[in-house]
Amino acid sequence: MTHGFDPPDFDAAEEHLETAHRVVVGDSRRLDALPADSVELVVTSPPYPLVEMWDGVFADLNPAVADALDRGDGPAAFEAMHAVLDDVWSELARVLVDGGIACVNVGDATRTLDGTFRVYQNHSRVVDAFEARGFDPLPEVLWRKPSNSAAKFMGSGMLPPNAYVTLEHEYVLVFRNGSQSRQFEPGAERRYEAAYFWEERNRWFSDVWTDIRGEHQALAGGELRDRSAAYPFEVPYRLINMYSVYGDTVLDPFWGTGTTSLAALVAGRNSVGYERDGEFAAVFDGRVADVPALSREVVETRVADHREFVADRRDAGETLEYEAEHYGFPVTTKQERSIRLYAVDDVQTIDGGYRAIHAPVDDGAGATQD
Repeated sequence: MTHGFDPPDFDAAEEHLETAHRVVVGDSRRLDALPADSVELVVTSPPYPLVEMWDGVFADLNPAVADALDRGDGPAAFEAMHAVLDDVWSELARVLVDGGIACVNVGDATRTLDGTFRVYQNHSRVVDAFEARGFDPLPEVLWRKPSNSAAKFMGSGMLPPNAYVTLEHEYVLVFRNGSQSRQFEPGAERRYEAAYFWEERNRWFSDVWTDIRGEHQALAGGELRDRSAAYPFEVPYRLINMYSVYGDTVLDPFWGTGTTSLAALVAGRNSVGYERDGEFAAVFDGRVADVPALSREVVETRVADHREFVADRRDAGETLEYEAEHYGFPVTTKQERSIRLYAVDDVQTIDGGYRAIHAPVDDGAGATQD
């Protein structure tokens, strides 16, 4: 177990970027490895209360859960499960810097208990919990996660009035720790280099994402987890780019298969993941080997997409006023001029995690600079 975390500092004078990624096997209700004010961003997807696959996890952590389920008391089980999550949210208030952001991906649950079918609004309960801990809610995102089934109905099917809407979306709830935004020194390079393209901002900061699909996970023959429509890479990757800068540390207190750390590696941020089951850390070793290739693919796609955007604007007779300082293409706004993308050159295993070296991609064609 790692008991300290000292991520590298961002140094704009260096041609390469170095990041550290720690995995802590432990209970995230006590983030003992992290001192106060040591994390700039949280991106996580916790177990969803009243979704049946997580019953055993919650019951292990709070015996009141099993008692309520045995009685068929859905509201009591719902509250007992959220009480477990509340302890984690309290720790986040401690470790997040003032103005730091927490992004929580969560879905609501539908369940029949004691003969009664209803929806349990996990997203509403999580909002209440964060507000009680001094967080300010910010505009949230809905991302549509279609089910694999062709049947789009529950209840009485084609007969009114007892059919029910099928839940095909999840929430990305966004909170700021305290009432004030983070402050940076004027012209902070780690912030300006971490800019996103104008067209990315328009897509990413929409309140509804329809271009992301859930993923299927099958690990260790299903012994660890076998679930459909799981937390996809694109969700944490977007959020990390939206709400952090180079040099920041991203925390996932419900680390699981490590998708948040994978996204942080590709995005060039530091990360810390907490996970109760140490077997997941071993599974992640296999994903790390693919990070350099994935990183290059993501960067090349972003650059190619921007070039296509520029071509479309020019075909429409429009002119982009500014030039990107590190690339051979124009950009829409002054704030984009310093944008700099990095690709992972190498990932090394260190005690309790990984250290990555990122090289700037400067020629605008997606090739990593030697």
